Amino acid sequence: MGIFSSINIAASGLSAQRTRLDVIANNIANVNTTRTTEGGPFRRSRVIFRPRVSQPYWRSPFLPGYLDNGVGKGVRIVKIEKDRDSKPRLVYDPTHPDAIKSGPRKGYVEYPNVNIVNEMVDMISASRSYEANVSVIDGTKSMFLKALEIGR
Repeated sequence: MGIFSSINIAASGLSAQRTRLDVIANNIANVNTTRTTEGGPFRRSRVIFRPRVSQPYWRSPFLPGYLDNGVGKGVRIVKIEKDRDSKPRLVYDPTHPDAIKSGPRKGYVEYPNVNIVNEMVDMISASRSYEANVSVIDGTKSMFLKALEIGR
């Protein structure tokens, strides 16, 4: 593994965690959004990661066979999905414009399924993962600078 491989792996982690932080910030910003264009309250979003895997490729038409171009390649974002499984919070407020008008839940307002405590924990986790990837890049740079000094 060379300098650029390890930096590329850490850079993929930086990019993924930055996206995760953006999604968390969007969730927190919409904690009180009771009406969306899709209808109903805002739904919490989450980022789905998968590892980047080695993609086999043909080396040459004259040398058939696959070559593996390395093991770990970092992380990639598969999708950003809405959390449709958890129910929205119900708050009794019959004066709210989005209050349910009839039925057994009359007077209740559906608020987003965003839990601030969980979002803050996820934000701390993403922030620390981001810092860890920055440390990997810094460590890689200093290690290869030391290697260059040895060669002098």
